[in-house]
Amino acid sequence: MTAASEDRPRTLIAILRGVTEQEAADVGRCLYDAGFRALEVPLNSPDPLRSIIAIRAAVPLDCAVGAGTVLAIDQVRRCHEAGAEMIVSPNTDPEVIRETVRLGMRTFPGAATPTEAFAALAAGARDVKIFPADQVGAAGLRAWTAVLPRGTGLLPVGGVDASNMAAWCAAGATGFGIGSSLYRAGVDIDDLHRRAVEIRSAWVAATTTSGGTL
Repeated sequence: MTAASEDRPRTLIAILRGVTEQEAADVGRCLYDAGFRALEVPLNSPDPLRSIIAIRAAVPLDCAVGAGTVLAIDQVRRCHEAGAEMIVSPNTDPEVIRETVRLGMRTFPGAATPTEAFAALAAGARDVKIFPADQVGAAGLRAWTAVLPRGTGLLPVGGVDASNMAAWCAAGATGFGIGSSLYRAGVDIDDLHRRAVEIRSAWVAATTTSGGTL
């Protein structure tokens, strides 16, 4: 584990883009049973706030439920009212970050460059979503860790699956946002559980190999 990511909690987020209110509770329970403890409903899903409410009611309190693709302060506030505990964005918007922190939620702003990552940290973030991860690459992330402050959480999102988690963790990743390799709208619940178990197992192996804790 590299200096920037040292001592940060490790976080594996399931990205549920396209989830509907009708299936949200079942999807949340399925992923919780498979070991996931952080679930994100992107705001460009159908009725995302209702899905957040449904998932929050369906899973235990040790599972964080949050919103993704959050771009504006008013969205942060509405998500908070719906019960969201974390806010995930594709970009670095200092106002969104500050409002998220003010409301007591965990913030995961997106960054594709060290400049954006430093701007996110200056606004109050402690974690940075590396997005798009396949553009930055594991070698790029390793270079970031040489300059970012110790304790910065680094979560690659985009193109991450069970096959490449170990390489990312070795480069300094403290977690991941897992999207289409885990959940796609309309996925069979048994297939979702199988995928979730596979990804969770790869996560445990990768974090153990890299010397981190879950």
